[in-house]
Amino acid sequence: MDREKQSRQVMSGVSDKHDGMKALPRKKFKKPTTSQFDLGELARGVESGSRLHLGKAITLLESTNPEHKKRGQELLNALLPKTGNSIRIGITGVPGAGKSTFIETFGTMLTELGHRVAVLAIDPSSSRTGGSILGDKTRMEELARNPKAFIRPSPTAGTLGGVHKKTRETMLLCEAAGYDVILVETVGVGQSETLVRGMVDMFLLLVLTGAGDELQGMKKGILELADAMIVHKADRDNLPLAKKTVREYKQMLHFLQPATEGWTTRPLAVSSIEGTGMQDIWDMVKDFEKTVKESGYWDTRRQEQTRDWFHSMITDELLGRFYGDPERKQQVKDMEQRILNDRLTVSQAVTELFK
Repeated sequence: MDREKQSRQVMSGVSDKHDGMKALPRKKFKKPTTSQFDLGELARGVESGSRLHLGKAITLLESTNPEHKKRGQELLNALLPKTGNSIRIGITGVPGAGKSTFIETFGTMLTELGHRVAVLAIDPSSSRTGGSILGDKTRMEELARNPKAFIRPSPTAGTLGGVHKKTRETMLLCEAAGYDVILVETVGVGQSETLVRGMVDMFLLLVLTGAGDELQGMKKGILELADAMIVHKADRDNLPLAKKTVREYKQMLHFLQPATEGWTTRPLAVSSIEGTGMQDIWDMVKDFEKTVKESGYWDTRRQEQTRDWFHSMITDELLGRFYGDPERKQQVKDMEQRILNDRLTVSQAVTELFK
């Protein structure tokens, strides 16, 4: 065979059709069915303090599946007698105030004192895609590994106030699981944070040093919601400025109405890096609980919160049913076009929709 023919010759390959490794069958993703949620087992697991079962129970509550929602409410109803035995603390602050860092340090200290801590970390959802990063758990690595703590990141899902629609119900499940301190971390500062104030016992506002500049961009309303002003990052070279900021807040708070009847809002300087001031915060929380319970306002506030929750759920249900009707959806779409084409005013369109 000459060289030209030899260069064009193709060697025959290995006759076997595979490399000896067995091909694994492809796994298909299956949505959880209602049969996968044994309510009795879930309830027992939650009551025993199982973080696995608690996570499953919250997932069931957050589901938009009508059957899951129904079974989730049945589960919650069964666990209601075990709820209400915690102190609920809302935590908010300007972006960069270090909310996650503070919660990790504060929560870790509480577990060392023998408490069981649940953190409901709310992540903002994209207004365009609806997605969320849900990165709070990665920012609290030490607390996430703590067996006495439970962290549940949830998207806002378009809810005003930076809280998920199911945050209230999630708190109840955490209480049924034996968590006696519930920390709710909100998206950020804004007037709609009143929704958080309406579901917790005590509200903490994290601020940074330099109160003068910061107060210019902060609504008076959010200051009147706070039961404590936590001047964060009070360490190293920043400590003198933090103490100065505390003095400024003390002077300013005299002119504001207290957020809780019978309680005077207090400013405190703390450092999550050095761990200073954390015990002072917990002492203040216990003092707050004692003072408000003795005045009788503790139970009154919780009853008011439950009533407000009931009315907000009515609103959610009405909106869901209104926009869930296919015919109504098309009607709204047609109305939009007529409004945009100047053939109908907004007020006329709304009146026609509700005839």
